[in-house]
Amino acid sequence: MKGVQFLVAFVLLALASKLVSASDPGPLQDFYVAINDTKDGVFVNGTFCKDPKLATVEDFFLPGLNVPGNTSNQVGSMVTPANVQQIPGLNTLGISLFRIDYAPYGGLNPPHTYPRATEILVIVEGTLSVSFVTSNTDNRLFNKVLYPEDVFIFPKGMIHFQFNIGSTNAVAFATLSSQNPGVITIANVVFGSDPAINLDVFAKAFELDQNIVKQLQSRFWWDNN
Repeated sequence: MKGVQFLVAFVLLALASKLVSASDPGPLQDFYVAINDTKDGVFVNGTFCKDPKLATVEDFFLPGLNVPGNTSNQVGSMVTPANVQQIPGLNTLGISLFRIDYAPYGGLNPPHTYPRATEILVIVEGTLSVSFVTSNTDNRLFNKVLYPEDVFIFPKGMIHFQFNIGSTNAVAFATLSSQNPGVITIANVVFGSDPAINLDVFAKAFELDQNIVKQLQSRFWWDNN
């Protein structure tokens, strides 16, 4: 009996050790600054990296988030990113930042999701209605009106959006738990894929006439290409 108990304990310990070793290892140096030139770089976590001895202070700096984004577009918003593409020193650090500007009377950051990140949004100007929807089968809507200095969380992978319900410009800053969160704007991906998704799929999935689907695809495909 003691032998069986020992064997069970040993197996559980081995499984636990395997699970621990399967997690992402911590960085083995201070930073891995991303570079575009692959000739002399080492591929680490999605980008090529330069020799740490060649890093400069500019690799960790990005000016200009004080400049308002141009909201003169169909949705009335502009997202200004500060991720690993703009700040090479963010590579492997698991964090990024966005400035979001919203036009008055309905500026919208359309429904989207980040497959690799949780988002913390803080509003600094204006009034925003913010929402996210839970996964199937509940599909529960969480909605809140935010004012300056309010903070809201969008859980990882949840479809969410922000809508300016005020008469003035609105500005928010979002921090995400990924250097490259991989935004998926729902309408653009669904109706703007290249090549376009078969009309029969949408007609059946959304219970729409194919002519309506064609109209939607024509608008979003043009926007994306």
